Amino acid sequence: MATRVTIQDIADSLGLSRNTVSKAINNTGSLAPSTREAIFKKAQEMGYKLFSYASEDSSLSFNVQRVKDEKISGDFALLTAGILDSLHFSAKMLDVMQEEASKLGCGFTIYRVTQRELKEKKLPASFDKSRILGIFCVEMFDEEYCSLLCDLNMPLVFIDTPATFSPKTIRADVLLMENRNCIYEFIADMVNRGKKDFAFVGEAKHCRSFFERYDAFRGALTMYGLEYKEERALIGNITVCTNGIQKVYRDYLIEYLAKWEKIPEVIICANDFIAADLLMVFREKGIRVPEDTLICGFDDSPQALILSPPLTSIRINSHDMGFCAMDLMLSRIEAPTRAFRTVYVQTSLICRASSQSVQ
Repeated sequence: MATRVTIQDIADSLGLSRNTVSKAINNTGSLAPSTREAIFKKAQEMGYKLFSYASEDSSLSFNVQRVKDEKISGDFALLTAGILDSLHFSAKMLDVMQEEASKLGCGFTIYRVTQRELKEKKLPASFDKSRILGIFCVEMFDEEYCSLLCDLNMPLVFIDTPATFSPKTIRADVLLMENRNCIYEFIADMVNRGKKDFAFVGEAKHCRSFFERYDAFRGALTMYGLEYKEERALIGNITVCTNGIQKVYRDYLIEYLAKWEKIPEVIICANDFIAADLLMVFREKGIRVPEDTLICGFDDSPQALILSPPLTSIRINSHDMGFCAMDLMLSRIEAPTRAFRTVYVQTSLICRASSQSVQ
């Protein structure tokens, strides 16, 4: 009787960890395509039966390599209402997605959704559904427009969602960066260093990720026995209108910072762009970082390194997010009726001078 081949056997033969092989076999986490393909090849050679999950409907078995072997044809579309420049967290992610699409022999087209199209709930003029394999969405936070995209009944992956996310509205797979753990880690470190006065800056309802970061801020304070103070949470709109006059975000910060009797010991910002605005306002007001307050951002954008002082931030693994986005899309193409999934990609805390207390 033949010996049953195990995941550990495959791992040993390739010199990989069992966890790495398990990710490929079960289609969880993110791996480089070359590693995933090597694992599939070795598993087939050793007679291991490939499957990603059990189902009463055997047609739902997913194998990324099989999708590639079938040489699917068409284009992937990425819709965005934002500006995805080199400072945006998605820059490396988009490079990976485009490269993977190219390996499949597929096109990858980015469509900018205008404010008018958002308001009128119209697709971009050049969007041709007949040649699109699936749609990725980045910086698409208008819930009604997201619902419109879901009604197209096409493979759809949202990379972040509106803050008011509802499974009834967002009928699609969702990819997110892990927004909570590193905020808990950062606050725990600050508490261990004797800090007690914390603030959060950033529009909490801008998107799901911002809300999760704000929610983690509140949760961490509770966990470590600290009081959550509403006046320490500047979570209003990035675009603020007063008497019909639109003000930029720095004006909003100046207005609300003036209401603080003293500057908090530690400030967590929803992303690095907000932290940069805050640093500029502090510089104008003579508030020193890190001497007078400590700051942490989120994204670890290229900007974080060139700010003065260099910004402590939470790094998004954009590279792995690109692979995960493609995996979600290919699995949806392979198995259109499977349950929708929400996948988180691990983040990491990167400490720099903005959170290092001056002795």
